[in-house]
Amino acid sequence: MTRSMNNNDNANAKQNTNPPLNPIILASASPRRKELLSAIGLVFDVIPSDIDETQVTDSDPCNYVKLLSELKASHVARMYPEHWVIGADTIVLIDGQILGKPESIDHARMMLRCLSGRCHTVLTGYCLTCKQKSVLYSDVVQTRVLFKTLSEKEIDWYIVSGEPFDKAGAYGIQAKGMFMIKEIYGSYTNVVGLPVCDILSMLIQYNIVDMDTYAISAN
Repeated sequence: MTRSMNNNDNANAKQNTNPPLNPIILASASPRRKELLSAIGLVFDVIPSDIDETQVTDSDPCNYVKLLSELKASHVARMYPEHWVIGADTIVLIDGQILGKPESIDHARMMLRCLSGRCHTVLTGYCLTCKQKSVLYSDVVQTRVLFKTLSEKEIDWYIVSGEPFDKAGAYGIQAKGMFMIKEIYGSYTNVVGLPVCDILSMLIQYNIVDMDTYAISAN
């Protein structure tokens, strides 16, 4: 069960008379991350972070996604210091080049041509933090993905679907874009946008999720 806040809620969080009901907050507007955590039975609130991502200039891809996840989680944690906040950022990496979300049709086409018939790496930085408890843990999970060789017709069809435009690397593995995936080496959910295995392990480690209670509520 989740409860989302709109941009006005987020901007005026300190004055919000209806604070988050749950101890866990997802600091992301991504519907895919929300779906992943909901799928494993977690109860949480959604409060998207509002940061300037251009402030992170680290050229190392692992550091880049980890720092962004920390900034996103910390931004929301400052408003709700007693809650546990999850932040994340995902990028696609090929030939040392970071592929973010495409800015145009031509940009999406260029990305898909670059990925066609080749293996690339998906990196997701994630952060779990609670300001009140002075805890901030972050890490990066990597997954290798092999694309089939795409024809121009396949690329055009996928672009027309509209799916590439809100996704790193211009594709979504969980929807229409799955037709392009030939092999995957590592976490599938990491490619979707959140390494669920690692996130749940950290929630258990910090006693945020009690497995006896969690098992009952998940049934």
